[in-house]
Amino acid sequence: MIDTLADVDAAISVENITDAAGRIDPVFRETPQFVCEPISERLDVETLLKVEFVNPIRSFKGRGADYLVQRLGDDAAGGIVCASAGNFGQGMAYACRKAGRRITVFASRSANALKVERMRAFGAQVVLDGEDFDAAKDAAKRRASASGERYVEDGLLGPISEGAGTIAVELGRLANPLDAIFVPLGNGALVNGIGAWLKHASPRTRVIAVCSSEAPAMERSWREGHPISAPAGTIADGIAVRVPVPEALEIMRHTVDEVMLVPDAEILEAMRMLFSLAGLAVEPAGAAGLAAIARRSPEWAGRRVATPLCGSNLTSEQLHVWL
Repeated sequence: MIDTLADVDAAISVENITDAAGRIDPVFRETPQFVCEPISERLDVETLLKVEFVNPIRSFKGRGADYLVQRLGDDAAGGIVCASAGNFGQGMAYACRKAGRRITVFASRSANALKVERMRAFGAQVVLDGEDFDAAKDAAKRRASASGERYVEDGLLGPISEGAGTIAVELGRLANPLDAIFVPLGNGALVNGIGAWLKHASPRTRVIAVCSSEAPAMERSWREGHPISAPAGTIADGIAVRVPVPEALEIMRHTVDEVMLVPDAEILEAMRMLFSLAGLAVEPAGAAGLAAIARRSPEWAGRRVATPLCGSNLTSEQLHVWL
């Protein structure tokens, strides 16, 4: 086992995913997973939904954040700095509050107001700096360098992905195996954790990562084999990556079979489908996987696929406008 931050890097191990499945705060584990019959009938694809927002932070990010903070132990005693579009910051704030650690989260000045409010409610100091997530990340790095606090980066440190990989552990308990899983792709922690486990436990399951067409940096980078920055003007703030994490891209070579793009308009349609046919209010990043299934439904007709619904942090205005 890795016990100190000095030993923590981007590497992901199946052993640690197994360990995480038993150590993560139970409030984030064993989330609902079911075949949604109305959506399956609409798409002619057996579609299993993994609902990752029935928890205090309304997203899957608590899994990786909790496991990371546990693994850091006393290495985080001086305080932690991170950057977030909102959901990872909530996960870190929740985990740090439980562990008695000080946490500062940098977010962009245009960050989702509900996510900012909830990060503060969980005890984080929130600093709004920069025009987008990647600019906020640069500011967080500068702060950590000047203060000596521990900087942690979503998509970079292995324990974050290993915590997210416990989603695949739970999906693996299903009676029937999956033909594919469509995973929203931000910095890569979610798909790398899920993919690492599935390549070990269910190699026949195709792992398909999904980006917004309006934030194509990760898709272009994966396709070309090296980091490529690109504008990130998507409504899906949770996957609005402008500057990829090189280490995450390298791991994706071993965990991901395909990366695809879906337009924001189709993500919006997927959100409305989830609301009308499953009774679920899902934020744009969380619905990207379903948008991809809908786009590829003729190819996957009659087969069994899944997608994690990653978050549900929608402001009242967003609920009104989008749903």
